[in-house]
Amino acid sequence: MKIEFAASAAAASALAVLVHDGRALAGTGVDLDVAVGGALSRAMAAGRFTGALNSTQLVAGAAGADANLIVLTGAGDSAGFDDLALETAAGAAYHAVKLSGAEVLALDVSDLSAGQAARAAFAARLAAYRFLKYRTTLKPEKTPSVETIRIVAADPKAAEAAYAALSPVADAVEFARDLVAEPANVLYPAEFARRVKALESLGLEVEILGEAELETLGFRTLLGVGMGSVRESQVAILKWNGGAKGEQPIAFVGKGVTFDTGGISIKPADGMEEMKWDMGGAAAVAGLLHALAGRKARVNAVGVLGLVENMPDGNAQRPGDVVMSLSGQSVEILNTDAEGRLVLADCLWYCQDRFKPKFMVDLATLTGAMIVALGLEYAGVFSNSDEVADAIVKAAPKVGENVWRMPIPAAYERHIDSPIADVKNTGNGRAGGSITAALFLQRFTNGVPWAHIDIAPTAWIKDSRNPTVPDGAVGWGVRTLDRMVADTYEAPE
Repeated sequence: MKIEFAASAAAASALAVLVHDGRALAGTGVDLDVAVGGALSRAMAAGRFTGALNSTQLVAGAAGADANLIVLTGAGDSAGFDDLALETAAGAAYHAVKLSGAEVLALDVSDLSAGQAARAAFAARLAAYRFLKYRTTLKPEKTPSVETIRIVAADPKAAEAAYAALSPVADAVEFARDLVAEPANVLYPAEFARRVKALESLGLEVEILGEAELETLGFRTLLGVGMGSVRESQVAILKWNGGAKGEQPIAFVGKGVTFDTGGISIKPADGMEEMKWDMGGAAAVAGLLHALAGRKARVNAVGVLGLVENMPDGNAQRPGDVVMSLSGQSVEILNTDAEGRLVLADCLWYCQDRFKPKFMVDLATLTGAMIVALGLEYAGVFSNSDEVADAIVKAAPKVGENVWRMPIPAAYERHIDSPIADVKNTGNGRAGGSITAALFLQRFTNGVPWAHIDIAPTAWIKDSRNPTVPDGAVGWGVRTLDRMVADTYEAPE
């Protein structure tokens, strides 16, 4: 998808203009309606389009228009119009014409600021994302025709400069989406590691630890998860040194289970194919480091990705096993399908011990209980630090990602106490499953300020209502964490 900025639509195939509630044409839409003899107003009056957010109406062949197709894209309430509403309107405009045959879509936002024009371009790019790598017989009429998004801005150069700061974030979201969308026969731990190793071209330092090194270091809870797989487990460490030399880094840890059968505690067959995205947390952390490096963020940051495949075979970990973690705590394995917390336990301990970060945030598609608690549109945030949790909770709605802070009461600790080890990897029954999982992780943070984001509800979506988010891989968390860093932890220019 080519993104360009111009002072006019320049005979684009399709031209989109914003319309607010009450069929109120915005900006140059008013002049365009005059130029086409009121055809836009008549078209709106003849139908149900009112300018509601995330709605569109097409007007074809209007005499006097430079474009053959005009897209009226709903911008909602003018008083509440903000960047997220603009993103929705821009994304909806793209979807309205993507299969129309139009090759160039111009979006006229010339009455808005350069920053808003850049945000419209960013949204259109995210809306245009599709994972088509394996589609070899897609019919032409099902293939998007739009090749260029032209943003009509009052100051194209200023808008392009503003977009330069957003484009790396779009790159990062797309990178994360690609990782989550890949099938597990293609994206196994070593391949995941290879792809993040390639990010060194952005200026990241990337270190890959294989099984021999992990065994020597003592990553035994992580390695236990991968014992039943022929695929070698890996840990990838990504470092971005954009802050002051020697300054304490901020750290992010991602669960990267590239496929999760449940192991010996095997999952039901129905829906198991979805477990290819059980590495969504690691994808988000990799995407975040991609974004920080791409936009040259003024911060020191570390990402630690625990990459394993959970399979059942004669060598697989068994329910009832006891494993010594990197922290020195013993863990009783009651359920091999509660594997993500075992991966994170060693990664969290290693991260705090080696890098001494200001805080750690882990992301994981950790529990089905999180979906039961919050549905499919909110991720749960658990934290021992109000400062870290507040930074996440404030950042997420600014980028259209939803989070809800959850409790981690000490009274529930007894549910993960083991009679034969220091801790067991599941609680007593299904009650409070997301909470006991978070409490398990907290035991491996060594008191470092920490937040756990359970993204089981949000990493993958089947029926997206957001035009900038596709069905399938979301890349959830990249934008929230990037905004969190920019707003709270990045050094001023």
